[in-house]
Amino acid sequence: MYGSTRCGTLSRRVQTLIPWIPEDILDFPDVTAALDNPNGLLCAGGDLSPERLKLAYSRGIFPWFSDGEPILWWSPDPRLILEPTTFRIRRSLKQSIKKHAFEIRTNTCFQDLIHLCASTRAKHEGTWITDAMIKAYLALHLDGTAVSFEVFSDNRLVGGLYGVKIGRVFFGESMVSLIPDASKAALATLCQEADLHQIELIDCQIPTSHLNSLGASLITREEFIERITMLTS
Repeated sequence: MYGSTRCGTLSRRVQTLIPWIPEDILDFPDVTAALDNPNGLLCAGGDLSPERLKLAYSRGIFPWFSDGEPILWWSPDPRLILEPTTFRIRRSLKQSIKKHAFEIRTNTCFQDLIHLCASTRAKHEGTWITDAMIKAYLALHLDGTAVSFEVFSDNRLVGGLYGVKIGRVFFGESMVSLIPDASKAALATLCQEADLHQIELIDCQIPTSHLNSLGASLITREEFIERITMLTS
């Protein structure tokens, strides 16, 4: 979730190093088969149907690929997670939220937010939020699985985050800020309202200093799988 850099073209390596999943087979290899380098690359192929995405997340796997690549599936070790109760809302963040008069809404403009995440990243560092990914997560949103926390200031969308909720786990996908601290405000709200949304664990996917500073921590993939198995069943 929220990583600033996605993997470059791996098409040739995909063909020789990892399994290929046909579209008509709804399954994944065991996550212990994932590569160490690049960390967590498990397999390629399949599709982005809601059924496959839900299965993937429930097994600790997520899609991550760029335009021109096949669909790539990942399960890194270790895994970055955030417990809602450990989120650090610093004084500076509280002041920023008050200064910008942020208003946090839930699931009011999922499509606008995912497009904002895609376009903002594309301008600065490239994006894995391709048209195919947008279509897939919009389908998940329509069935209530994909969730967004949107941040408004002066009635204008200025940031937020979105992800996939299965059981009591929120699998974060991307966050964006057009003004300072907008995405942090969304994450703070998610954590503060975790009980309301029945969320006990937030999957942040890969480590970043940004998320570490907010209280996220690393656990082994084995522990992560054990926890989400209990929380998504």
